[in-house]
Amino acid sequence: MRTIWLSGAEWLAVLRTGLGLWWLESWRHKDRKGWFERGTGIAWAADVAGKHRWGVVRTGFRRGVEPRPKLIAYVVVYAELALGLGLVTGFLTPIALIAGLLLNLLYLVLMIHDWAEQGQNAMMALISLVALFAMAWQTWSLDAAFGLFL
Repeated sequence: MRTIWLSGAEWLAVLRTGLGLWWLESWRHKDRKGWFERGTGIAWAADVAGKHRWGVVRTGFRRGVEPRPKLIAYVVVYAELALGLGLVTGFLTPIALIAGLLLNLLYLVLMIHDWAEQGQNAMMALISLVALFAMAWQTWSLDAAFGLFL
């Protein structure tokens, strides 16, 4: 493969790092006090899920999230932080890529009516797939330094 300036593996590391920075920005701009103390994030998601055209989404949210809103708020917020840190440092990268892909797909399904969010989630999911199948942890990563997943 011919590339300009960097090798193909280095460009994949740039892509992986950019995705990690995207997750970190998602974490950074969240109103954590609102999510944790007032339940704003889960309340918003409950409103979206309650109006969803697919019954499985409404039922899944009602059974999986509504009984434990505070726990799910912490899981969502800190999952975004963990994904960002894992991808930027290249630590446990395949796990972070799979978890990020699943979280983006969950967001994509939940917010099926919000096309602005769909573009972001679709692109993040696509980057996750490319980085996963191209093994983007081979360069500039803690995984490579420790000999993980090679």
